[in-house]
Amino acid sequence: MTALPWIEDGNKVAPTDARRLSRLFLDRLKVLEEGTPEYQYARNTLIEMNLSLVVFAARRFRNRGSGEMEDVIQVGTIGLIKAIDRFDLSREVEFTSFAIPYIVGEIKRFFRDTTWAVHVPRRLQELRVVLARSRETLATTLNRPPTVKELAAHLDLTEEEVIEGLVAANGYTAGSIDNPGGDDGSGDDGPRYTDTLGDADPALELVEDLHALGPMLQRLDERERTILEMRFGQEMTQADIGRELNLSQMHISRLLTRTLGKLRTGLLGT
Repeated sequence: MTALPWIEDGNKVAPTDARRLSRLFLDRLKVLEEGTPEYQYARNTLIEMNLSLVVFAARRFRNRGSGEMEDVIQVGTIGLIKAIDRFDLSREVEFTSFAIPYIVGEIKRFFRDTTWAVHVPRRLQELRVVLARSRETLATTLNRPPTVKELAAHLDLTEEEVIEGLVAANGYTAGSIDNPGGDDGSGDDGPRYTDTLGDADPALELVEDLHALGPMLQRLDERERTILEMRFGQEMTQADIGRELNLSQMHISRLLTRTLGKLRTGLLGT
């Protein structure tokens, strides 16, 4: 078995070289014994060579207003590692196309699960966790909720610091958008906040899907791309496509099913 090339710093490998070398390292990773130095070297080098994918995906979330970019990249790296561990070269799909959905999925999960309703400094985010634990501990001991003074003494903080932490904790969750927005003078509670919100633009998810599909479409052969263009671009029926290409409708149906299956597998990573 030919030894893998030694790469001192995978972060410095050019993207074009990284794509070529990634296939070599991924192929070897499948036959190396997990836990061995050779396995760890191959896996760690793959992560380093493809961190640019994480950075690329993270840039799409830089205006979300929550979380440090460093945290987002760390979370995205988890997605990259999952992609490396689950990638199968026999799928005949580029690793970049396979990995992006995993990376984006982890980042989206991070924002969904940990986003604060308003921006709060990190020290106060950490203080919130400490306060929550201390309140639980003292409540068990005292058989009642602790006071600010008791919390301050328990944590060796000033009462002002405890109050600041408690106030900041309110930024972790937002009030329901179904709550009334205020009295509108009609005698009831007024319109809800949700009445003032616009709908989510479905085209945003479509853009992400199309971006991930781009490299996979390039790997299809000319006939497969032609049939997709005729079916979905020109909106031709399967029968019309068959007549145009001198193939039976059943044959066109099988080709479409196979091609769409390839794209679905590459997009979803299943």
